Amino acid sequence: MSNTTLVLLGAGSSSRFKTRMKKQWLYTGDIPLWLHVAEHFEKSADFDQIIIVSTQDEIRLMKNFASFTYIEGGDSRQASLTNALQKVTSEYVLVSDIARCCVPSDMIARIMEAKEQGACIVPVLPVADTLYLDNTPIDRDKVKIIQTPQLSVTKMLKKALETETIFTDDSSAIASLGEKVHFVEGSVDAHKLTTMEDLKKLSCIQAPSPKTLTGFGLDTHPFEKNKAMFLCGVKIDVDYGFKAHSDGDVAIHALIDALLGAAGMGDIGELYPDTEEAYAGADSKVLLQDTVKKIESFGYTIGNVDLTIMAEAPKLLPYKEAMRTTLASILGIRKNFVNIKATTAEKLGFVGRKEGVTVHSVVNLTYLNWKNI
Repeated sequence: MSNTTLVLLGAGSSSRFKTRMKKQWLYTGDIPLWLHVAEHFEKSADFDQIIIVSTQDEIRLMKNFASFTYIEGGDSRQASLTNALQKVTSEYVLVSDIARCCVPSDMIARIMEAKEQGACIVPVLPVADTLYLDNTPIDRDKVKIIQTPQLSVTKMLKKALETETIFTDDSSAIASLGEKVHFVEGSVDAHKLTTMEDLKKLSCIQAPSPKTLTGFGLDTHPFEKNKAMFLCGVKIDVDYGFKAHSDGDVAIHALIDALLGAAGMGDIGELYPDTEEAYAGADSKVLLQDTVKKIESFGYTIGNVDLTIMAEAPKLLPYKEAMRTTLASILGIRKNFVNIKATTAEKLGFVGRKEGVTVHSVVNLTYLNWKNI
């Protein structure tokens, strides 16, 4: 083994990316960017361990894709790296940003081969343009553009970060100890993805797959007297509602499960557990809004939804149009992409005895086509 751990940092909010999708969840083909980057490094060099640093929500989904080590990040790049270093036991650590997504294999090799040349090995580019510091020109031959990934002696990097000083990269931290920083040739192809415009400079990123992802949801709730009834976010004019921890909107609950199923994100009980007081009496429309936000931030676009409401009572025909309008607004799609069907159980079983309602939901998602943004 190489006695080297790879740390990929991706816990940022992508605030400069200016889309609902986080850039680490941009799809290239049918895999998200963070996985594309991790697999490329895995093929380019030998690592004892690969650590992905991200948010708690994202890690929950990332674990469904690959069996790396996942660490929750902090509120800054340095805090995230410090968290990851607690799990690093190898002599060396190679740190990169997921946003640095097209690092050539030969650049990775140059860094790894120079590991004994200093406490930190850093890829650099020369400066081609004339530079001024305030109003004074400076010698551009003495200036370097610093890139990642950077390879450090683990114990040195850990020691360097034991301070309240904020460093912009690993080499600055190592240099603060007076340790040697060794430079190797970088690459213009290792451009960092910061804004949508940067995608034009990244040849390794392909268009997302046109694949359709389908999810199915099912939920059932019994009736409860003297409680307001909501279905598809619309108040139904009856003197009973649904027995539930939240407001009991059985249709929205089935829809949330279908959305999560299509995205491979588990089920409603994992995201909004009925054991938590925070969701007692919760407005299901708010839960759906939150689910849609998560779905979109993870790189998906909602195509269409289809719900079948099985109810002997109440009669739902007068409410169907309002239901479609309400759901379409929350989902951010046109009303014609929301279909609602109401049927009875022919007086059979739980539904037929007018004890409650069951709802089936089907949802189609596609990967957000960032090329059209």
